[in-house]
Amino acid sequence: MKVLVLGGTGAMGAHLTQLLSNSGIETVVTSRTERDSVNNIRYVKGNANDIDFLQTILSERWDAIVDFMVYSTDSFQRRVSLLLENTSQYVFLSSARVYAESDQSITENSPRLLDVSQDTEFLSTDEYSLTKARQENILRSSGRNNWTIIRPYITYAENRLQLGVLEKEEWLYRALKGRTIVFSSDINSKETTLTYGLDVAHGINSIIGASSALGETFHITANESNTWNNILNIYLEVLEKHLGYKPKILFQDLGKFVECKPAKYQILYDRFFNRKFDNSKINKNASTNSFTKIEVGLKSCLTDFLKNPRFNDIDWKLEAVKDRQSGEHTSLAEIKGIKQKIRYLLSRYFYKVGIKYFTR
Repeated sequence: MKVLVLGGTGAMGAHLTQLLSNSGIETVVTSRTERDSVNNIRYVKGNANDIDFLQTILSERWDAIVDFMVYSTDSFQRRVSLLLENTSQYVFLSSARVYAESDQSITENSPRLLDVSQDTEFLSTDEYSLTKARQENILRSSGRNNWTIIRPYITYAENRLQLGVLEKEEWLYRALKGRTIVFSSDINSKETTLTYGLDVAHGINSIIGASSALGETFHITANESNTWNNILNIYLEVLEKHLGYKPKILFQDLGKFVECKPAKYQILYDRFFNRKFDNSKINKNASTNSFTKIEVGLKSCLTDFLKNPRFNDIDWKLEAVKDRQSGEHTSLAEIKGIKQKIRYLLSRYFYKVGIKYFTR
């Protein structure tokens, strides 16, 4: 069996490629950076968003393609036939963010935001939850059924640790530098579901090559749910042990919080929802009862990250807003590059952020 993984170096993809390799499956992974091939895993340098590169790698037929790439709706429409024609099973990574708010445990048939939202401004955008739902529709109307839709929810790993809508660069970096974590008091009380990337990978692996999965949709999430407050406290427990003190937290109302994290629709139409999932469907292929418990998984991943912390680029304009709100200051020696220093100074001391408070 030969499997192509597009963009498979993230929280789920890295684990999936290892699982495939361990099973003796020839696995080819596209990556924008040079990587050494190992065992049954061969890395091919290239951008899978580039149609010419994609056509080259699809010049041979694949038993399965697992697609972790993020496309615009138009871009996906242009390449969907190419993808479906060159594999026996195309596994499309959608997202459980497509689901509308629900008081019940979510099943794969629960309403999607695209189908039930009355917010015309929101529907006029290509926001992530809408983009994924529209691309699901493209697959369903393709005239083929050699596809499988996967809807993971918030996934964590050793190098990805989220807090609400904040990536680790937006909260953990501050904590390790001794500054205050700025978080939303509204999101803090909401119930959510986080799933370890390895567990999602096990779920995906269980449906690769399964004829019963063709033309079907599965969400793959942990069974348990927690408030963001509980998740924050798990993080703080690990950080207190590592730092010798507990990081400070500044809880802001929504109007203040969006000044330092402009993610209006992600907040209103996802993080403001209480999320709990019914995993009956995927449990026929992979038992979610064996998935890693959130406290165990988060503690392990954060502890591992702290051994050698590596961060992506920091947005110094938004860090300045957080410093302004918390009454703190970042040394210019910490900020690399003159342009970034100027961005920080302007936002911290001279620029008045005016983001209008919004309601649901």
